[in-house]
Amino acid sequence: MGLVEAIILSVIAASTPLLLAAAGELVVERSGVLNLGVEGMMIMGAACGFAGAYLTGSTFVGALFGIAAGVAMSAIFALLTLGLAVNQVATGLALTILGVGLSGLIGAGFVGQKIVSAPNLYIPVLTGLPFIGRILFGQDAFVYASVALVVAIWWFLYRTRTGLILRAIGDNHASAHALGYPVLKVRWLAVLFGGGCAGLAGSFMPLAYTPFFVPGMTAGRGWIALALVVFSSWQPARLVGGAYLFGAVTILQLHAQALGLGIPSQLMSSLPYLACVIVLILISRTRGTAGSAAPASLGLVFVPDR
Repeated sequence: MGLVEAIILSVIAASTPLLLAAAGELVVERSGVLNLGVEGMMIMGAACGFAGAYLTGSTFVGALFGIAAGVAMSAIFALLTLGLAVNQVATGLALTILGVGLSGLIGAGFVGQKIVSAPNLYIPVLTGLPFIGRILFGQDAFVYASVALVVAIWWFLYRTRTGLILRAIGDNHASAHALGYPVLKVRWLAVLFGGGCAGLAGSFMPLAYTPFFVPGMTAGRGWIALALVVFSSWQPARLVGGAYLFGAVTILQLHAQALGLGIPSQLMSSLPYLACVIVLILISRTRGTAGSAAPASLGLVFVPDR
């Protein structure tokens, strides 16, 4: 039971950054914007989050630094794609390249430094319960924030008028504009929100997952987060299951390597990304169900009539 508990705790930790980043991207894509720069925003969040925590001694301030970095990067993306109507795919890829390079510059002076990890919740009696105590009542704030974020997004999208407007804009921005809805304003806010979530996901890596910073420590998690949005058919509830599924694949391949099964470590390390590709292929073969859930205006440039 101790081994099972340790594996579950590891899966939760590995899934949290995926869930945070994917939740923000889901809102962005629901508004009709495709931001492929999630990886760049995450790595910037990791670098700035660690820098903020190291300089102030507070993981909370570090998380705020990470969020701010993600928002700043997303603002660049929004300025180009929404303000200047530049191609969203090309801009997102450029944003990732910029984020990887800039994070290396910002974090160069912090490589090799260590900080105190984000504290875990402790509730007397409850945290000490066998097996479920640490799993349910002994996580750090990032884990609980990720679950609360998904619940809040579900409520926003399906229980509020603003969420209905956002989904309408994503499905048909021309009709929404004709009805008088501020398409660009809503998309701006959605993109900034998605950037903040990606920055928070990135800051989780050095603040809670590993108490140090190394360049490229997000290791492609931003791309997996993008695939998770498609995997979930743009539904917040399904996003949780998808994130924990990919987190489980990541952790189980590490345990498989530890058992010495004779499988090349490079192949085992590629399993999460291989699973990502397989899922996308399966979804593409069922366009009548999952594919139809995609916002109709996703990735399309909108220029309001003047």
